[in-house]
Amino acid sequence: MASSTAANLWVLLGLGIAGVLLAAKRLRRPARPDSGAFIARLELLPPPQPPPPQARHPLTDLCFAIADAFHVNGYITSFGSLEWAKTHDAATQTSLVVSSLVDGGAMCVGKTVIDEMAFSIHGENKHFGTPTNPAASDRVPGGCSSGSAVAVAAGMVDFALGIDTIGGVRVPGSYCGVLAFRPSHAVVPNNGVIPVAPSLDAIGWFARDPSVLRRVGHLLLRLPYADIRQPRHVYIADDCFEMSKVSARRLTQVVTKSVEKLFGRQVLGHVNLENYLASRIPSLRNYSNGQKNGDPKFPSLLALSRAMQFLQKHEFKDQHMEWINSVKPAVDACIVGHLSDDDESTISSSQDARKEARAALGTLLKDDGILVIPTVLGCPPKLNARELSSPDYNNQTSCLTSLASMSGCCQVTVPLGTHDKCPVSVSLIARHGGDRFLLDTIQTIYATIQEQVDILAKSNVSSKQAMSEEAAEAAKEKGNVAFKEKQWQKAINFYTEAIKLNNKVATYYSNRAAAFLELASYRQAEADCTSAIDIDPKIVKAYLRRGTAREMLGYYKEAVDDFSHALVLEPMNKTAGVAINRLKKLFP
Repeated sequence: MASSTAANLWVLLGLGIAGVLLAAKRLRRPARPDSGAFIARLELLPPPQPPPPQARHPLTDLCFAIADAFHVNGYITSFGSLEWAKTHDAATQTSLVVSSLVDGGAMCVGKTVIDEMAFSIHGENKHFGTPTNPAASDRVPGGCSSGSAVAVAAGMVDFALGIDTIGGVRVPGSYCGVLAFRPSHAVVPNNGVIPVAPSLDAIGWFARDPSVLRRVGHLLLRLPYADIRQPRHVYIADDCFEMSKVSARRLTQVVTKSVEKLFGRQVLGHVNLENYLASRIPSLRNYSNGQKNGDPKFPSLLALSRAMQFLQKHEFKDQHMEWINSVKPAVDACIVGHLSDDDESTISSSQDARKEARAALGTLLKDDGILVIPTVLGCPPKLNARELSSPDYNNQTSCLTSLASMSGCCQVTVPLGTHDKCPVSVSLIARHGGDRFLLDTIQTIYATIQEQVDILAKSNVSSKQAMSEEAAEAAKEKGNVAFKEKQWQKAINFYTEAIKLNNKVATYYSNRAAAFLELASYRQAEADCTSAIDIDPKIVKAYLRRGTAREMLGYYKEAVDDFSHALVLEPMNKTAGVAINRLKKLFP
């Protein structure tokens, strides 16, 4: 009986603890040690090093993660969906690209979260949760390869793989503040990777270090050794930067100064991409009529993005509609809403636009040209922000991502520090097949770009500080005018404004103290004078005014000390001398 009672007590205690834990879970979101980046941890170990004198494996000592669209033998690939995972068996082979990296000396440590069925570019997932953006925790990480970008940004891995259809690597790279490379279409084999839209899909990767980005690229692209080539033309797409919510000068200045320093000013050029594409991609005219969403200033760019979206949904349906119809999963509305029927002429026009876009950018960039565009519209949107579901916002973002997706050109996202405490970036694009050239260019220019980012940040701080100092002086002068007019409270307000703008100037505190004395606010006057003296121990007026305030408060000894100190600093100061004599007569 006793043992039964004890058992019941333990059950009740357990239930109580469980209730407390459940309540705690409801009250706050538990911290996730991996920022929610991983859905599965695993270890794929590289082979032993070859014996000397053979070279070590090229990716020795590096670890990496893979987006959950890559197959690994013995593991189920969930494709961002629990319902997909429930209806598919474990893979029987490992993706070719993953095997190549492991054979190259890197260790694979896990699978990362992607957007459901790799369809979106925002990084939200109702099945596995949205990974926490390490660079801005209240913002989306970007998708579809959100977990891979987060894992790299948080320093959990040296590099990570993702899949990029309409921006799935480039966008999260920008939002999380890391390098992100989308190679030329079809140059990296996609065996063992779940397709989204084969005409647009590319296997991309993230890294914090440009040398790691390049090492991975050289292995995956099977590039032999060759001398690094420098760009002869770097084109700034001025009209694309007009779309950006961040100052165009803030973004382009860093690139232009870096290019000038390394390659010379003669390399720089400017291009209106909207006009160029309009003249080179006639198929876009099929998308220029009846557009309701997007910026009418950029009809060609918007038409290119629409063609990309048509291809994405058409090929996605070809790949996965049979599964959706048979399983009837609760697929996210952002996917279902895009899967309407398309006529054959639209699909044909989209394919034509894709071929024409590749030819157009190839003609512009040739073998030694780089195109510079903003990666995205600006800072990453906040979690659950309205703009995530805004057609205008998504269409404008697609205008930027469609350039590489539709042309098949290679593109690298380059972090440029922060704006409003959020990561910002630009992208460099090279022609289709120019992957080595682009990887070499970012290897060459990256350190200089980061130097220019630091210089710009410091100059912005200096500029803001100078503006604040100038405004503070103006407020002080207004305070002086009000003081002369005996408008004491108005003077105090202006001096207070000056202090808020620049709290390192002793005169502002001393002048406000003078106005407080006129209003018989002696304690405030004493405090302001003390602040002034802390900043500048030789400010005579502050000692005189604090002495006056202390005399009125009855602190006679301290008042004498202040007047005496003023007299030491200015031996001929009559006000200090008179005050000392007066106090000594009254209180000998």
